[in-house]
Amino acid sequence: MNFFDKLHINISQNQSLLFVGLDPNPEMMPARYESEDIITGLWQWLQFIITETADFVCAYKPTLGFYEALGIPGLELLHKTLAAIPSHIPIILDAKHSDLNTSTIFARAVFTEWQVDAITLSPYTGQDHVVPFLVYPDKAVFILCCTSNAGAEALQQYPGNETPLYLQVVKESKNWGTPEQLGLEVGTINPEVLALIRSVAPERIIMARSIWAEGGNLKQILEAGLNTNGDGLLIPVPQDMLGSSQLSQEIQSLNAEINQFKTEIIDENSTCSVWLPNVCVFNQHPQQDLILQLYDIGCIMFGKFVQASGAIFPYYIDLRKIISNPQLFNQVLCAYEKILKNLDFDRLAGIPYGSLPTATGLALRLQCPMIFPRKEVKAHGTRRVIEGSFYPGETIVVVDDILISGKSVMEGAEKLKSAGLNVNDIVVFIDHEKGVRDRLQDNGYRGHAVLTLSEITNTLYQAGRINDEQFLAFTES
Repeated sequence: MNFFDKLHINISQNQSLLFVGLDPNPEMMPARYESEDIITGLWQWLQFIITETADFVCAYKPTLGFYEALGIPGLELLHKTLAAIPSHIPIILDAKHSDLNTSTIFARAVFTEWQVDAITLSPYTGQDHVVPFLVYPDKAVFILCCTSNAGAEALQQYPGNETPLYLQVVKESKNWGTPEQLGLEVGTINPEVLALIRSVAPERIIMARSIWAEGGNLKQILEAGLNTNGDGLLIPVPQDMLGSSQLSQEIQSLNAEINQFKTEIIDENSTCSVWLPNVCVFNQHPQQDLILQLYDIGCIMFGKFVQASGAIFPYYIDLRKIISNPQLFNQVLCAYEKILKNLDFDRLAGIPYGSLPTATGLALRLQCPMIFPRKEVKAHGTRRVIEGSFYPGETIVVVDDILISGKSVMEGAEKLKSAGLNVNDIVVFIDHEKGVRDRLQDNGYRGHAVLTLSEITNTLYQAGRINDEQFLAFTES
């Protein structure tokens, strides 16, 4: 399970946007834990914090510097603390790592040996520094883009309030990784700063810091930082609260206050939005409005995105957002339907996991039974490879979302064929081209696509959604 899925599950289960800093700061340690051995006292305190908060937070954030300051015993304490955190709760290691030369080995250590789920990084050395952390597909990074330190204002606000450096960090870092890979760390008590960052990065998770400084307004911070769905913002538990012997009760009270404000904000901002294309293009593509909507809601992005292989693509496509937009989802189903109605089949099959919502919608729309091949076979229960009812000899049309190499969809089709089913046609929403449909044909399948990547890019360029540089980067890739 990747970091963001793990995070959202805990947000949902605990109904909490709160995260806890697990920082062994001797200066903050409650007097009741003081002993001759400071490490023992800190360990007892950290255990208490975890026990009292595990059911009421969405993540833990140990700060590496506090453990390093305690020397070797401190690093041993870090490993004990990481092991004490329940495995279902994500861990964000606050490292602010900034050394380009050690990025690769440090990424391997924290993600494979320490088994943390995410890490904070300094952006100053650019994408080259971040890439070694992004090649771990189930992990994530948070880019430090803004701090509340008064001494940093001259640098972060440079050259002026209209185009401050911290905002350029946000814009640039969005091109380094997808929303599932990369979030933002924002330290501020100023709701205007948070609102400005949210407007530039509506799709990113923001981990807020320093919001409890004197003069901070919780509701204003939430109004500025929450996204249009009422989430996307992580709130720190106040450091002074962690010294309370009644921590469990206090954190539940804080969580209730946040959720009350969150409900009020969602109700106040509840609207029925209408999307308009706002362009006039001659010889427009028949799916122009669909393409523009996909781009406008962030399903199609252009930049420099790191793939699991380490390769950098000039674009990224994320179709999972479609299911949260019923009007757009309906358009996508209509586009699939135009292809499917000209094909002969008895049942349709979706490929886990991305295309299962689409396959389900099409099954309902076409009044056609659906099955799907499991991505992995369970070691218990029926151990079935194919879920759903079917009869050997039937013809199955396979539905998938994106055709890149064709490997996963053909593996799914082969599982269906191993159960005595016939597979002739594979229908996808987007074809990345590069000869992949020829590859399908060589393996005995007919490939069909609603859109090709070049059609998408040409339409976005003609409509002014992408510039010459972005268009050129795609055509040369």
